[in-house]
Amino acid sequence: MESLKELYRIGVGPSSSHTMGPRMAAECFLEKHPDAPFFRVTLFESLAATGKGHLTDWAVLCVLGNDKTEIVWKAEEKMVEHPNGMLFESLNENKEVVDSWKVYSVGGGAIREEGKCHSNINSVYPLQHIASIMDHCADKGINYWEYVEQCEGPEIWDFLREVWAVMEKALERGLDAEGVLPGSIGLRRQAKSYLRRTKLASPEMQFTGLTTAYALAVSEENAAGGVIVTAPTCGSCGIIPATLKYLKDLYSLKENDIIRALATAGLFGNVIKKNASISGAEVGCQGEVGSACAMACAAATQLMGGTLRQIEYSAEMGLEHHLGLTCDPVDGLVQIPCIERNACAATRALARAQMSILSDGSHRISFDEVVTVMKETGHDLPSLYRETSNGGLAKAYTARCKC
Repeated sequence: MESLKELYRIGVGPSSSHTMGPRMAAECFLEKHPDAPFFRVTLFESLAATGKGHLTDWAVLCVLGNDKTEIVWKAEEKMVEHPNGMLFESLNENKEVVDSWKVYSVGGGAIREEGKCHSNINSVYPLQHIASIMDHCADKGINYWEYVEQCEGPEIWDFLREVWAVMEKALERGLDAEGVLPGSIGLRRQAKSYLRRTKLASPEMQFTGLTTAYALAVSEENAAGGVIVTAPTCGSCGIIPATLKYLKDLYSLKENDIIRALATAGLFGNVIKKNASISGAEVGCQGEVGSACAMACAAATQLMGGTLRQIEYSAEMGLEHHLGLTCDPVDGLVQIPCIERNACAATRALARAQMSILSDGSHRISFDEVVTVMKETGHDLPSLYRETSNGGLAKAYTARCKC
């Protein structure tokens, strides 16, 4: 598995796979062809279907130049390795192809050249399943976060401090901002109003109100093109910050507590990324919100004093109960249902952490088994439920607007 630095990426929303990934690919291609007079970029399947709402063309044109780049949309055509396929071409003065490059945006802001499999990626973690990691930790008498330090080195803590600082700033901006989010559906920001109402609400409402306000704040910042952290994606970026912020204030936690929880969360996210997928275009929203919920569950359970097995059980529940979740963004925007899903998953993560703490950690289905099932389920989902905006809520909204 790769470093957590490849999982937690600091960047600009609204989509890690549809905005950050294509921008990175464009930067790589420009570096190879800095003097090319023209470019042509063809977007396939999911990238083409929801690319305009996700600002894919904007991300590419910002790098290659609006006046010298043609964007071609081919939503009905597929590339062989992933739904988020791109073909970059450099052209001469006569608009003839000089060089081409096929690349995929595989989720979380990462890209992969066609023909380059995961095994070619530099490995940081020798163990790739939670079961083997849990056995190793139990044998050595260490926690998950200590295993992360063993593999990554002590320098990982400076990186995770930066990650948490960016998450906190996104929270602060989101809680202070008001107005309508950019895009075609006119969705208003709600984080600030949720926070205000929560302050006036009964004690019983504080958990739901605060967690919801925090998750909305970060997700709305992402939808507005603000700077966020992929955790593990842009579309699910509000879940972990909301969970950690709530527990930080509740238990007066120190920064070291938070970054160690981020390390544990990242370890579980890395296992999902390695053995299944965090790409909504590949496996649906279970790969984004489901993965983020599992990561938040692990982090929260650790902060509550959970054992290795209780942490694994919590993460298993977080992913298991998102199995089959579709990715059907309305009008191709990372807004409906994405923003509310972040809030729902954050409250679920805290509840599942409490449930695992109350248990002895014993359960019948392992986290690794759920990861395998999630991958199979995602591949069995019809493509219209995997980030194409052709089915589900997106279809219902479009039909209503036409009436």
